[in-house]
Amino acid sequence: MNLIDQAQVNAFFAAEKPEYVIHAAGLVGGIMANSTRQADFLYENMMVAANVIRAAAERGTRKLLFLGSSCIYPKFAKQPIHESELLASGLEPTNEGYAVAKIAGLKLCTMYRRQYGKDFISAMPTNLYGPNDNFDLVSSHVLPALLRKFHDAKISGKNEVILWGTGKPLREFLHVDDLADALLTLMEKYGDEQTINVGSGEEVSIAELARIVAEVTEFQGDLVFDSSKPDGTPRKILDSGRLRNLGWEPRISLVEGVRNTYQWALKNSAFT
Repeated sequence: MNLIDQAQVNAFFAAEKPEYVIHAAGLVGGIMANSTRQADFLYENMMVAANVIRAAAERGTRKLLFLGSSCIYPKFAKQPIHESELLASGLEPTNEGYAVAKIAGLKLCTMYRRQYGKDFISAMPTNLYGPNDNFDLVSSHVLPALLRKFHDAKISGKNEVILWGTGKPLREFLHVDDLADALLTLMEKYGDEQTINVGSGEEVSIAELARIVAEVTEFQGDLVFDSSKPDGTPRKILDSGRLRNLGWEPRISLVEGVRNTYQWALKNSAFT
């Protein structure tokens, strides 16, 4: 089903009448894709959100959970980022299109809630990774891109890997299995208007992440950082205290998660 096509979305909801919807669909990518395809990211994500949320409202869905992204927060948001930082200042320019679309989606949930009393909620996950990820070097997020880059360098016998930026930005990562547990917690226990953060609570520099990936993939060469390329937001860690107060805690460490993701990719020929 093409979620950009309103007729197809309406037909699906009319036929299936889902009681509960977790809206996780969207066009996503890393810093290169985000910065070079701004119009695509804005249009497609905005259309998908509008079509799904409107159809759910009109077809009697009991509860809908819309997934945004930590990218919606300002470039220089106070750290750790509390939900109240939303729209407090300017966005990161390289992912503005994607962020605006996600903000529109969560605001649409809020407006349907206020106007029609719909139990529509929104959650903002941090950087996600895990099995079935996109490992394409052009369109993927940083962690799967690093796995692919280091794996290819090891296989081809290269003695160095060149990485975008300085390696100094700090990022937070969450395994998709931990996210799944969090979403079930939210569907069962959360019903507030305000969006809610979903993060691991731990941050790592891109340089340290690269070293973890190098160790997991057994790459023996050098890491070279190209500071002529953009870093993006300097620091981005979420304050997930409100979610933890509901009883949720992440279970999978970053090293463990990177290792099992790499093993999954090898077993499923994700790098070919």
